[in-house]
Amino acid sequence: MRIQDIIEGKKEWRAHMARVKALPKDYQIVYKEIQKYLFKVGPVELTDGTGLLSGIIDLFEEGAALGKGVLEVTGSDVAVFCDDLIKNSKTYADLCQEYVNQEVNKTMTKSKDKTKSKGEYRD
Repeated sequence: MRIQDIIEGKKEWRAHMARVKALPKDYQIVYKEIQKYLFKVGPVELTDGTGLLSGIIDLFEEGAALGKGVLEVTGSDVAVFCDDLIKNSKTYADLCQEYVNQEVNKTMTKSKDKTKSKGEYRD
């Protein structure tokens, strides 16, 4: 990653956070909790800029402009709201599961090949 990319990323993040700070207080509180939740469950695309998070701010700005409370926008179960946003997204847990399965399959294949070459193969 180039230094210029890092600088641009920081500028983008600062502008993003300025939008959050411009929201009504209840929206800010819920946004910060959503952000923490998404960083914990780890949809992979969160590392590709602020796309998903910016979309949430867009939705929140629209809700605030219409005079809605934040829970009218998200629903009372904010975690379910988040899960719905990322339901078709690949998470870090998915990547870990894929890695473990690949490693097990690779090791099992090597083990079977070794056993076959010794003439001791049993399935």
